[in-house]
Amino acid sequence: MRHGDWLRIHRAASGRAPRIRLVCFPHAGGNAQLFHGWPARLPDDVELLAVCCPGRQERLAEPFVEDMAALADAVTAALLPHLDRPLALFGHSMGSAVAYETALRLEHRHGVVPRRLVVSARSAPHRSRPTGLHLRHDDELVAGARWLGSLGSEAYDIPELRELLLPALRADYRLIEGYRPPEPPVPTRAPITACLGLEDPGCDRDDVLAWSELTRARGFALRTYPGDHFYLAAREAELVADITKDLET
Repeated sequence: MRHGDWLRIHRAASGRAPRIRLVCFPHAGGNAQLFHGWPARLPDDVELLAVCCPGRQERLAEPFVEDMAALADAVTAALLPHLDRPLALFGHSMGSAVAYETALRLEHRHGVVPRRLVVSARSAPHRSRPTGLHLRHDDELVAGARWLGSLGSEAYDIPELRELLLPALRADYRLIEGYRPPEPPVPTRAPITACLGLEDPGCDRDDVLAWSELTRARGFALRTYPGDHFYLAAREAELVADITKDLET
């Protein structure tokens, strides 16, 4: 797989070299389209890089990556040509864990500490509790995803789309439920902000607060928003504005 396939790049609106790059990681079953509205909400000097995983959208014919180490290694390698500017990482749900693993690789292998790691709708890796959902029947898998929130779930009611989307959802659940973080947990030097929907049924507040144990930097913050696991759709403007503030510190 070519490194360039991994990133959808939205150039800084100013046309000049960006001041900072924001790398965004989608949720299980999700794709780079989750962030399509963000570039217009970001400052002109911020470039957005959305992670594009195999098995979906323009990479539909490629095999899924079902191992966290392999996925984080590939994303890290794809980011190497973009290290001429500071990076910040944002991950939603499963993407939070991938962003954390990518941050560790950037730091320990390449000496690059992200300006900030923003994790959303995900318990800290050392507090996560796998459910085995990826082993269940298709209907149970879809029901489990819908239990978290309704974003995009209507597509599973259309047989043709269901057949197209379910393999990616199952592969991603297999990846995240098979993920075992370092023991003991390895903190990053990047400051962390954790974001949580107040009605998210899949995230315990204390487990989200445990992200504070995974940073050596000062300034850990917890931000809460109205909404379920996919609060970021309805609260996109507020969330992107808050992330923009993080990029200034």
